[in-house]
Amino acid sequence: MASKARLFYQGKLKTGIISELSEKQTHYIKNVMRLKPGDKFSLFNSNDGEWDAHVNVHGKIHTEFKVENLSRPIKNEQNIWLAFSPIKKSPQDTMFQKTTELGIQKFIPLLCERSIVREINKKRIEKIITEACEQSNRISIPKILNVQNLFDFIKKFPEEGCIVFCDINSNSTNLKNKILKKNPVCILIGPEGDFSEKERKLILESKKTISISLAKNILRAETAAIAATTILSYNLANN
Repeated sequence: MASKARLFYQGKLKTGIISELSEKQTHYIKNVMRLKPGDKFSLFNSNDGEWDAHVNVHGKIHTEFKVENLSRPIKNEQNIWLAFSPIKKSPQDTMFQKTTELGIQKFIPLLCERSIVREINKKRIEKIITEACEQSNRISIPKILNVQNLFDFIKKFPEEGCIVFCDINSNSTNLKNKILKKNPVCILIGPEGDFSEKERKLILESKKTISISLAKNILRAETAAIAATTILSYNLANN
């Protein structure tokens, strides 16, 4: 049995609503999935959950649809963030895709002393994140913040939360009970050239920081992000 098409829809979702898909979504529904009038598909967003809908009619540019019923309500999710220094496009795309699938709620790009890439394309990243949610059966869409510097991030980070610093120099590999009742929990990944000593001091002196080693080997930034998200998700689920 073929999987049902899933699309992110920004507008209000409610039983009986009739509206139109975007031109790109229309192409996907009409020409890729080959849905005909009357065929069902799913629409979802972070506010209203996931809903069954059906095709009313295909136009040249837009497909008209009608919302039927709620199929999956929004559920509480682990509030995991990822703070990272921007990296090259291809590995960064992989990082966004895989960590979105694993449940990251918020992405925070940071400028560090050794950052090589110093800006991001938010529109492009939002597209990657949205597609990852559509494909992975996830309902909520992670947020991507504007680039900020490391100092501001540490200073403004919520007092009730904790920063999980992925530090190759750490001797600790255990997060059990350390992150209990902390909200949010934010993974911190350094730039390709690692943090400077000044930055390491700033991070480690913060009372919000928990330092952890992910592996004995040096990991690429995108590998570290995926590994840390997996480990943290597991620990939060089993705490």
